[in-house]
Amino acid sequence: MIRGLIALHLLSRLLCGGAAGLVAITSPARAQEVFVSPTEAAAALVTALRESKATRLYSILGLYGRDIVTSGDPVRDSNDRERFVAAYDARHSIVETGRTATLLVGPDSFPFPIPMVETRGGWTFLVEAGRREMVARRIGQNELAAMQTSLAVLDAQYEYASQSHDGQPVGTYAQRIVSQPETHDGLYWPTASGEAPSPLGELAGRAAAEGYVAAQTRQPFHGYYFKILKSQGPAAPGGAVDYIAGGKMIGGFGLLAYPAEYARSGLTSFMISHAGTLYQKDLGPDTRSIAARMRSFDPGKGWEKVTPEKP
Repeated sequence: MIRGLIALHLLSRLLCGGAAGLVAITSPARAQEVFVSPTEAAAALVTALRESKATRLYSILGLYGRDIVTSGDPVRDSNDRERFVAAYDARHSIVETGRTATLLVGPDSFPFPIPMVETRGGWTFLVEAGRREMVARRIGQNELAAMQTSLAVLDAQYEYASQSHDGQPVGTYAQRIVSQPETHDGLYWPTASGEAPSPLGELAGRAAAEGYVAAQTRQPFHGYYFKILKSQGPAAPGGAVDYIAGGKMIGGFGLLAYPAEYARSGLTSFMISHAGTLYQKDLGPDTRSIAARMRSFDPGKGWEKVTPEKP
C-alpha cells in the first residue's frame, strides 16, 4: 500500500498549516478587541486558543475571523489549535515595523499571517490581511490530502478484492469505507492485537491518533467527505456500467471526495475509479448538494485528470 503510506504522511502536517484552522466557534458577540501592545494582543490570542474560549476568540479576531477559525472539520481545528499553541510555547517573538507587528512562533520563527496594527485606540489584529492566505493554505493542504487519501482507498479496494470477506468471492469490492459491526463489508474494521490490519487499517490507526473516530455516520477527514460510487456513467472509460451484480460489487468501484465546507475546507472535488485515473472539478457553492445526488463515477464535462504532488 505505497499510496496508503504516502497518505499517512499527510496526517503529520507542518506548522505552516497549524494556524489555518484554529478552533470551531460560534457567532461574534461584540466588536473586535483592541490591546495596549502587540505583546498583550498575542498573549490574549494564545490564551483564548489554549483555553478554547470561543467568545473571546471572536472578540479578538472579529467578524472576519470566521473563515479562518472554522474549517468544517472539528478534529483538524482542534489539532491545529494545539499545534499552534505548542509552537508558541516552544518559542515566540514579535517583530515591530513602524505601526505594524508580526508574531513569530516555533523554532523556525514562522510568521503568523495575521499582522497586528496600531490604531488610535491601540493594537488590533488585521484579520482581513491574512485571511485569504490562511484559508488558501488550509485548502491546499486539504486538497492534497484528499487526493492522496483517494489513492489510498484505491489501493485498499485492490487489497480487499484480493481475498474473500464474509463469504463473498474473491474479486468483490467493498461497498462501504467503514464496516458495519461484526462484519468485514467495508475497507476498515477493528482488529485485535496480532491480527492482520484491515485494508485501511494503517490509515485509520494514524487518523485515530489525531482524534478521528471510525464510525458509520458521515464525518469529514482533513476537511473532506468520501463516498463510494457503485456505478459509472457514459463519460467513464467503457461507458455506463452498474458495478453491482447479484448484490456484489464485482464490476469495479468509484470514489468521490468533496469538501465538507466549500471555500473553507476545500474548493475542488475529486473522483477516481478502479481504472486508477484521478479527476478533479470545482463543483461550486452547491458542492454538497451536488455530491449528495451523485451515484456514478462519470467524469464528463469539466472533470480534468490530475496527478497529486508528492507530500
